[in-house]
Amino acid sequence: MPHASENTLTRLYENMVTARYYEERLQEEYLEGKQPAFDISAGPIPGELHLAAGHEAAGAGVCDHLRDDDIVTATHRPHHIAIAKGVDLKRMTAEIFGRETGLGKGKGGHMHLFDPDVNFACSGIIAEGCPPAVGGALAAQKRNTDSVAVSYLGEGAIDQGAFLESLNFASVFDLPVVFVIEDNDWAISMPKERVTDVENGAKRADGFEMPGVRVDSDDVLDVYDAAGEAIGRARDRNGPTVIEVQVHRRMGHFMGDPETYRPEADQEAAAERDSIVRLESDLREAGVEDDRIDEIRDDAHSRVDEAIEWAKDQPLPEPGAAHEDLFVSPASGVTDSEPDFEAVGGEE
Repeated sequence: MPHASENTLTRLYENMVTARYYEERLQEEYLEGKQPAFDISAGPIPGELHLAAGHEAAGAGVCDHLRDDDIVTATHRPHHIAIAKGVDLKRMTAEIFGRETGLGKGKGGHMHLFDPDVNFACSGIIAEGCPPAVGGALAAQKRNTDSVAVSYLGEGAIDQGAFLESLNFASVFDLPVVFVIEDNDWAISMPKERVTDVENGAKRADGFEMPGVRVDSDDVLDVYDAAGEAIGRARDRNGPTVIEVQVHRRMGHFMGDPETYRPEADQEAAAERDSIVRLESDLREAGVEDDRIDEIRDDAHSRVDEAIEWAKDQPLPEPGAAHEDLFVSPASGVTDSEPDFEAVGGEE
């Protein structure tokens, strides 16, 4: 039997189908105008785009235990986590489309999403989110609250100094932080076994005297159970935990990735291991009717479509906005049309 209530199961399902459809719709929008000659500056979504279809269980299963005051830092593949944490879907989409009503006024793009209302942030730098999460956990400890911090990273980041130093600091000060490793077997285009000899990334915890747990499948209920225990320990001020979740990347590392490095059998296996289909079976076993499952899925799809259409109708930032929200204001005399990079300490 499923190890969660019907309400929990439906909530997890809603998060996961929203995240999956969101990535599929973003893929469609991103590719518009970029084919046949692939140009990342063309189309409605500028720049690169890293999608997380197949990672949904790691986002929903962990974040379902969190509150708005809990801190989450994510990676360059962040949308499923942001959705599960409750980031505003319309403003996130507007940011991805580079619109001024986006979370970062259209300046950050999809790898730099920040929503202070729910304490969510992400970055394109490998393992960069670990130190800020540790800082958030330290702040919670000093303020004597029961809020926690969660930092996501990929399996290719487990040898980064930022991760290892964060583990050490969290252990020394017994901080309420959980590190979640999403293991999709590929560090960009490099197979996991060629990156590190550590098959189980959660073993990194052993060197820092903290629990380490690996969830060997992307069954969201197994993730939910492991995360519940780890986050509960953190809330009770019993220290940090490392969790590694086996997920399956259903798309390339980035949009336009030809994936010539990836065996076809691996791609097929990823498509077959569908955590959403598995959860649908759990819902039926819990007595949820197919009509209700269809309704949850259709409502999620409608919200995604609405967010995308809303974002596409939003205005682009004015050129002069490039000089706003900076650490250093532009020198006097700098115009919107002719920015003087040298005058503000940069290089042209």
